[in-house]
This record gives sequence, C-alpha cells and structure tokens, in this order.
Amino acid sequence: MGIRNQTQVVEFVFLGFSGISYGHTYLSLVFLAIYLVTVQGNLMIFTMIQLDSSFHTPMYYFLSHLSCLDICLSSVTVPKILVNFLCQQQTISYNQCMAQMFFLMSFTGIEGGLLAVMAYDRYAAICKPLHYSRLMNTKVCTVLAFATWIWGFLNSTLHTALSFRLDFCGVNQIHHIFCDLPPLMKMACNDAHINELAIRIASIFVGGGPLLFIIFSYVFILSSILKIRSTTGKRKAFSTCASHIIVVFIYYGNALLNYNSPSGGYSLATGTLVSTMFCVITPMLNPLIYSLRNKEVKGALKKAVDSWRKSKHHHSIS
Repeated sequence: MGIRNQTQVVEFVFLGFSGISYGHTYLSLVFLAIYLVTVQGNLMIFTMIQLDSSFHTPMYYFLSHLSCLDICLSSVTVPKILVNFLCQQQTISYNQCMAQMFFLMSFTGIEGGLLAVMAYDRYAAICKPLHYSRLMNTKVCTVLAFATWIWGFLNSTLHTALSFRLDFCGVNQIHHIFCDLPPLMKMACNDAHINELAIRIASIFVGGGPLLFIIFSYVFILSSILKIRSTTGKRKAFSTCASHIIVVFIYYGNALLNYNSPSGGYSLATGTLVSTMFCVITPMLNPLIYSLRNKEVKGALKKAVDSWRKSKHHHSIS
C-alpha cells in the first residue's frame, strides 16, 4: 500500500499560506527571526546548565532536556517553511512528509511526558523534601528523562507505520503548513478506522495521562504549600513551580486547540494560526519564561553576558 501511495502521490502541497498573496518575504523574515530566537534561547539555557555546576540538579537537568527538545521541535517545521518561502512553492515530497510527521509527533509526545516528569520532580522537592535526594538521584533522573524520549518515539513509530496504509487517490493538497496526522487522515480515501482508533488510544495515554499526572501532582504540591506557615516559605515554594505551570498551560492549551478542532474544523487562516502557535511560537516562549521567572537563571545569564562583555572589551584594548 505504501508503494502504491508513492506512485499516486509523489508530493504534497501545503495550503496554509495560500490566502497570503503578497508579503512572503516579510513573513519569511518573521519566521527566521522566531527560529533564531528559539535556537539561541534554548541553546543558551542548555549550555549554561551543562557548564555551571550550580545548575547540576534534577530540575535543571530536565530543563536541559526541554531546551534540547524545543530546538528539535522547531527544527522539524520552521526550516521547511523557510525553504518553501525561498523557493516560492509550498510543496513537500511524500517521504519528507512522512519523516516530518514522525519527528513532529515524536517531539510533541516527548514534551508532554517530560512536563509530567518535571511535575513529579517538583512534587518530590516540595512534598518529600527529606527523601528528595533518594527519589531523584542521578540514575532515576536519567531513566525518567530517556524513558520519555523512547515513549515518544515508539508512539510516533506506530502512527507513522499506520499512515503508510492510507491511500490518497491522487489528492495531494494539505490544508495545513506542515505534515501532521489529522490533516493527512482527512485526505485519505480509504478506511482510516485503525488510524482513528490509534489516535484515540494515544490521546488517552500519551496526551491525557501526563496531564492528569501533572494535575494530581500539583494538587499535592498546593496542599503542602498551604501547610507552610511563613509567607516567605510559601512564596519561595511556589516560585519554583511558577515557570513550569506556565509552560504546562501554554503547551496543553495549544495542543488541545491544535488536535481537538471543532467538528466542522477550523478555517484555513485559523488552523494556520493555531498550528503556528503550537509548533513555532511555543518552543520560543519556553526559554523566555524560564529566564524571566527564574532568578537563578536570570542571574547566571546576566553573569555570562557581563563576562562576555568584559572579554570583548579586553580584546578590543589589546
């Protein structure tokens, strides 16, 4: 079936930007700027955590994984969008489409699991402080982090394998700005019942499971914080969770909008905006949120910038 698909549909055409007849150059510059900010911001946080020993803690270990993940997620979609703008043709080959969908579903699934692991880390730190070093030792952190990556790739492998059985009967226009499973299923002319069943199951375990775990974790966290007598202690405990809570709201809010559209579907313009928010804007916001909300990160970044300026000034004098 996969071979027959490739003989019938060699490439797909994205219609997400078809309503924009002019200003493609400016739009491509906007996407380029967003991508550069995303890569630079996440790379800066990842490098800072690796080099500064004061950040060698479970919370920042998982944050380094999130930064790496956001670079990967943004790199799956934005470079192809930029290439299409540059070549002035919104196309992608069949094999590239399948590869893009595989990595897109992998990284979005991994992020949900990683956010759940980060919630557990906050639970252990606030609710079980005396046992924190044992609950979140190096071995446990490593296993939890890489388990989320493996889980995400296994989930995506299943959906991608099932996608090869979809027959498009020559239809190659995708009402989207990148390849994802829902728009491809809408294009299929054969029975996609198995794919739909797989999505429903995955939405429960890969999407809903981590979200419920995060909610229950914060119920216990909030209960523990309210038991703290001092206002300063409550504020300090909550401040360690604030950035993570914001990231969770942004990720799951955009994910729900992207993968749970109304029965009639979004308009092309609305669908493009929702997809852009989920896969392009969200990876850019995460490092900004952790930089602005976390005093330790802000302090380390300021220290790094000051050191770079002094080094630059020294070289200019010499």
